[in-house]
Amino acid sequence: MNMGPVNILRALAACLVDFALPPRCPACGVITAEHQQFCLSCWGKMDFLGAPCCDSCGLPFAFEQPETSRCGACLAHPPAHDRARAVLAYGDIARTIALKLKYGRRIGLARLIARHMERHVQPEKRAEMLLVPVPLHRWRLGWRGFNQSALIAQALGRSLGLPVELDILQRIKSTPPLRGMNPSQRIKTLSGAFQLARKPRSQLIGKTVVLVDDVYTSGATANSCAKVLKRGGAASVHILCWARVLRDESSALIDNHAAHANLGMKE
Repeated sequence: MNMGPVNILRALAACLVDFALPPRCPACGVITAEHQQFCLSCWGKMDFLGAPCCDSCGLPFAFEQPETSRCGACLAHPPAHDRARAVLAYGDIARTIALKLKYGRRIGLARLIARHMERHVQPEKRAEMLLVPVPLHRWRLGWRGFNQSALIAQALGRSLGLPVELDILQRIKSTPPLRGMNPSQRIKTLSGAFQLARKPRSQLIGKTVVLVDDVYTSGATANSCAKVLKRGGAASVHILCWARVLRDESSALIDNHAAHANLGMKE
């Protein structure tokens, strides 16, 4: 195959970049064969989630169950959302990627997360889907400079050709971290925290809204958002996130500035 001068220059430039900045594992930083590819060691530590699981919240089952089975918690207290899925169980690798994106400002990791989310987006529902990120309060957005959930939603929308609405759901109440709170305290804290924008909401009517977030801890935030979206006309609300806490690991969600700065300095 003949290559023109421009293509030859591009190929040479790519080789120089790879030599100077070789691809590295996004979790631990060791050199890998391709960009945004996990090394074998980190890959082996990742606990991918999928079937068999609760049809409603995605909680893994130990054994095969009928396709529409629900866990005890969802049967006792049905959530406002219709479906929730996560790429990984919350652990060392999932936490590292989430914190590097959120506090280390490694915004390119949004594309990696979106790529792994694709398998949980039901093909038969895509014609009626609308992606909506879990919003940040304007104070936190101003401090951080970006909403990591919005970056993920945009990357997923581009890769699958799905529409994304960044501003239709708004967080109007600044809330403290929910870790350490019991379920009733979480519900009270999030009461009135979300609302729909005043702009036309016709794009919600009859849609399957995919609510995109980075980490699913207790489901309180997702439930609050789902209620607002359904009141606005959404036919159903599916939660899609990078990692899900399977047990009470809320204390593992690092929330001090020194740790976040250290993550940004690694590699």
